[in-house]
Amino acid sequence: MKTAARRNCPRPSARHRKSRLFAALLTAAVLGQPATAQLLTPPTIEEPQNIVLVADSVFVTGNNRLTAKGNVEALGDDTRLLAREIIYDAAEEKIYVKGPIRIYQGDNIVILASEAELDTDLRNGLLRSARMVLSQRTQMAATQINRVDDRYNVLTKTTVSSCRVCDSNEPPLWSIRAHRVVHDEEERQVYFDHASLLVRDVPVFYFPHLRMPDPTLDRARGFLIPTIRTTSLLSYGLKAPYFIPLGRSRDITLTPYVSSETKTLELRYRQAFKKGNIELNGAVSDDTIRPNDTRSYLFAEGRFDLARDYVFSFDLKATSDDSYLNEYDYSDDDRLNSDITLSRSKRDENTRFALLHFQSLRDTEDNKFLPTVVAVAETERRYFPVGIGGELRTSAEIHGHYREAAADVVGRDVLRANASMLWRRNWTFDNGLRTAATGELAFDAFRTYNDSTVSSFDHAVTPTVAMEMRYPMSKVGADGATYILEPVAQLAWSTTNNLDVANDESTRIEFDEGNLLSLSRFTSYDRRERGVRGAAGLNWSRHSKEDWRANFTIGQIYRDTVDANFTQSSGLSGTTSDFLLAGQFANPNGLSVSGRTLLGTDGNLSKAAARLGWTNQRLWLDASFIWLDADPAEGRTDVLSEWALDSTYRVSQHWTGLFDWRFDAGTGRTAEAGVGLEYRNECMKVELSLSRKFSTSTTVQSDTKFGLSVSLLGFAVKAQDKSYDRTCG
Repeated sequence: MKTAARRNCPRPSARHRKSRLFAALLTAAVLGQPATAQLLTPPTIEEPQNIVLVADSVFVTGNNRLTAKGNVEALGDDTRLLAREIIYDAAEEKIYVKGPIRIYQGDNIVILASEAELDTDLRNGLLRSARMVLSQRTQMAATQINRVDDRYNVLTKTTVSSCRVCDSNEPPLWSIRAHRVVHDEEERQVYFDHASLLVRDVPVFYFPHLRMPDPTLDRARGFLIPTIRTTSLLSYGLKAPYFIPLGRSRDITLTPYVSSETKTLELRYRQAFKKGNIELNGAVSDDTIRPNDTRSYLFAEGRFDLARDYVFSFDLKATSDDSYLNEYDYSDDDRLNSDITLSRSKRDENTRFALLHFQSLRDTEDNKFLPTVVAVAETERRYFPVGIGGELRTSAEIHGHYREAAADVVGRDVLRANASMLWRRNWTFDNGLRTAATGELAFDAFRTYNDSTVSSFDHAVTPTVAMEMRYPMSKVGADGATYILEPVAQLAWSTTNNLDVANDESTRIEFDEGNLLSLSRFTSYDRRERGVRGAAGLNWSRHSKEDWRANFTIGQIYRDTVDANFTQSSGLSGTTSDFLLAGQFANPNGLSVSGRTLLGTDGNLSKAAARLGWTNQRLWLDASFIWLDADPAEGRTDVLSEWALDSTYRVSQHWTGLFDWRFDAGTGRTAEAGVGLEYRNECMKVELSLSRKFSTSTTVQSDTKFGLSVSLLGFAVKAQDKSYDRTCG
């Protein structure tokens, strides 16, 4: 038998304790089944549940009529009933309840009523002047609620809303009124008959029949939030997504997008497997921008865990034309990178087999002359030999890239094989000086096709040795923060025999604090740093758990001979590199600043980049700046400079402003700008946005977009953040 629940109230008197015990025993005797009968009941037949009744006072009258009064509780399985008085009539097998009544069904349903008439197992009944609350959000007020088969709640003359109402004479911001509402607890669906959507008590829409998921359901068939979208290219349009679950592990979302300029069908398919998942996103359009073409795109991605810790993944992207993704706002990418990869990453191993494909959408690039297909097989492992100490790393890679064009030079295809063995060991002396020795032996072999300006085959073995020193010094300041000053230096040597191969992969070199002490700063194996070279730098940092934090790095590279493969703007050309200056700052108030620049010995900048972020309860801000000097070797005939800003600001409890802006400082023109306004409370979310893209491309046109979406929170859209909730008083 179940025991009576305890409440946080004063300890009951002996008479009350006896009344509660007697009520529980009497209820079990009347409603329960003999133990032997329960054992003989076949498992396919549902056994009656035990009902436990507790109250302040209990008395029995003739004909097995039991009355419980004062702080009455009835408990059965996952149902808990609280009331002022309960009368149990054994002859009629009815329970009469006088309110105020509260019925808790599981964790998500609460029913309030003035009086009720229930059967003995609380599975069926009638509640008058009732109100049902779902997930502490959505309220359904009705003249009565019929409880049917412990599954359905049938509400008559119902008003539904998730808006908070403080004054009984004030209508909610929105509500749905229906002649009848049926809540299916098993399917977690809410069905409306003859329903009207009202805004401030004014009817807006009428639905003969309407179905919506209850707030506890994550995946339900039906329409999702529609979006009104207006663009200068596609005119006024409406998106109405329809969600279709296909079992527990699959679903599909179809989104018709209709305007006077386009007829588009968007699709999203998702499927989860035991050890992986896939997702497909795509669209097909027939529009007036290209009236004789069917335009489309498809993005597919997935990931699967295989045996022996291998992971298979794919990320495939394709589009019918260069401007489709931008004009329909599906993606801002101007190059589509696709890959199919099999990989394994462990503590001491990293292995990858990949097939890559690149599709450029830039009007200045022709895919025939780009290495659009790339195949890679590579592995890297590390060991810790006991005899010599330190760490030993081995790596091997086979790489090939293919161009569609077959002409000389511009149709160059390359197949290469690379392998290396690197050993490194660190020592720390008593005075704090840290030193390291590194030795590497690398093998490179290249086979080149369709390029008469270089050798068709060339190979080389490159030995490299390097010594590194660090001397970290730290102290705790008077402010309690830890300050660290660390000079660093490196001296390296490699053989000077350059390979006669084209520079296909090391055309963009970045000099930063991450590769200040690297053996080679080229991005691939078709180029290696050679000869004698040295590096020197200084790191400073401040660490504090309760105060601001910062670090700063300055460094420079020196070499005995000039390497012509380093471009002017890389900062590494000449025998002495530009000064590398990099730093970061962050404080507990959410402000963070980072920057990096290459400053020449003549005082001129080669590259500069900065980023500022600020996050607090009201503001989210992300601002960035980039400046690149003109460099024909890197395909820039003019200075490239850009400002970007993306932010949201919560003006008040319910209003939030949105702003984004991108400015091309090189041409003095705004490239993209957008503003938005959002209103949100506990039951509604409204988003209004306006954006403009300015294009100088011949394939992508300038476009202005206007968007409006309205979400009724509490049903299909959950509102987890309670900071938007309005309060009474």
